[in-house]
Amino acid sequence: MDSLAYLGKVLVIAPHPDDEILGCGGTIARFANEGIDVSVAIVTRGQEPQFSAELVAGVMAEAKAAHALIGVRQTHYLDLPAAALDRVGATDLNAALAKLVQETAPDTLFLPFVGDIHTDHQLTFLAAMVAARPRHAGAPRRIYAYETLSETNWYAPGITPAFIPNVFIDISETLERKLDAFRCFESQVREFPDERSVEAIRSLAVVRGASMYRKAAEAFMLVRQID
Repeated sequence: MDSLAYLGKVLVIAPHPDDEILGCGGTIARFANEGIDVSVAIVTRGQEPQFSAELVAGVMAEAKAAHALIGVRQTHYLDLPAAALDRVGATDLNAALAKLVQETAPDTLFLPFVGDIHTDHQLTFLAAMVAARPRHAGAPRRIYAYETLSETNWYAPGITPAFIPNVFIDISETLERKLDAFRCFESQVREFPDERSVEAIRSLAVVRGASMYRKAAEAFMLVRQID
């Protein structure tokens, strides 16, 4: 596999804990293997009464374990309300993401896909794109959108934006770590044939890989590249 060092400092933005593993877990693990500085930002946190304090604490502990397993350098928590970003003012959401991008100064961003069915994913993408506007020399040079099982493929392709990948990252050597990281999210793992099952995640990686004559891959859409 060719080196990915040209990506520089990487920030993966996840609307909720586990999105970063579903969309980029194998890629993050590969970055860690290559010594690339990769951080994760989790935008939302569950809030009572919709989510119990006990459940939220458990999910955050699961995220911490998953991130340690795949080699995340640092995790940032924005603590905005989960499943309720549409109730956060656009100015406030944009400001939170702008502050994150300014403080972390990533060369490369990985974002959820704007066409995901979950409104939190859509709004996270839009706010991150506002934060990443190339208005100075230090703006992110590369932006990729990742796919999230049970989100990216459940909207209405042909009517809403469709995920059409044009970048594939070989995760043949890190697929098992991705799966182990997802297993850390005991509250989220489902039995096959649910899409959030280990078997389904493995199957998608194998299909994405085989389409590029690799044993396993994660697929992305290139949003912007500045060279």
